[in-house]
Amino acid sequence: MKLSKMAQSSTLEDKSFVLLLVLVSLAFFWVLWPFYGAVFWGAVLAILFNVLFLRLLKKMPQKRTLAAFITVSGILVLVILPVGLLSALLTQEAASMYQRVQSGDMSFSRYFQQIYNALPSWITGMLDRSGLNNLGLIQERVSESLTKGSQFIATQALSIGQNAFDFFVSFFIMLYLLFFFLRDGGALSLRIKEAIPLEAEIKRNLFSKFTTVIRATVKGNIVVAMLQGALGGLMFWFLGIHAPVLWGTMMAFLSLLPAVGAAVVWIPVAIYFLATGSIWQGVLLIVYGVLVIGLVDNVLRPVLVGKDTKMPDYVVLVSTIGGMSLFGLNGFVIGPVIAAMFMAAWDIFLKARQDETVEPPPA
Repeated sequence: MKLSKMAQSSTLEDKSFVLLLVLVSLAFFWVLWPFYGAVFWGAVLAILFNVLFLRLLKKMPQKRTLAAFITVSGILVLVILPVGLLSALLTQEAASMYQRVQSGDMSFSRYFQQIYNALPSWITGMLDRSGLNNLGLIQERVSESLTKGSQFIATQALSIGQNAFDFFVSFFIMLYLLFFFLRDGGALSLRIKEAIPLEAEIKRNLFSKFTTVIRATVKGNIVVAMLQGALGGLMFWFLGIHAPVLWGTMMAFLSLLPAVGAAVVWIPVAIYFLATGSIWQGVLLIVYGVLVIGLVDNVLRPVLVGKDTKMPDYVVLVSTIGGMSLFGLNGFVIGPVIAAMFMAAWDIFLKARQDETVEPPPA
């Protein structure tokens, strides 16, 4: 009887401690939530550049702090500063385009009308029969979308300017955490693994999947999208198209979405060139778009990703859009990572169930 009471008391204490552990953990995440983006990107950059840190550490084995500092400095110069300069150019061009549209200097309706007037009669007849000749509605929708996009970027830039203190606090928190994630990341990940109440094999698979997906998502999606956007923006600048950085950013953004791609931006521009008599510009843009922008994904993605995990395109599309709707721009990475962890967890569970099924019964 006494042993039974002691067992019940021990069980109650265990449950109480687990409840306390859950509550303090939730409270801790609640405290960190205002800076979740800084924490997340600090961890992402640490995972991506851990190889560089380890190479430096081999050359200076007793100087982990110095190796981490040099790595963070390299990330700041090679990654963060260029992105900041690009963001400033993007903001300037978006504000300029918004002002030009508002003043009437840039009229998408006029561009659509020029294209429609230049089309052959058999195409315009086909559009009339299919009900796609309502240029007024199409012009209004496209103009409204582009105007809202430019206005959104300009508004976000103004918001960042008004909340500059919060932005710089988050930025320095990210750099600070990045330094410690690099320097102490091995010990920290080991403690996290030991604290998770799962089998060693399952924990190893999940952590491996997490780091693999982070690398595959950033290298295979974001880097390729940025390169496609840069190539597209460069060609737009060469052809004299207004706001090439803005259009290049739109191409990079659309390249992140499977079944969409940068062609949604450059094909209408090429059609406009052809329809308005700028033949060589239209032909050059089509050839460049197909042979350069279009092949970047097929050529570079396998090189950058290698044998890393590749999720189905429909999963990437849904998880990317869903992640963006919940987490903003951070959702580009968070959404696919959550989807990959979901698929990995279910794969492990199904494999465990199959192993239990085929295991012979005890004699």
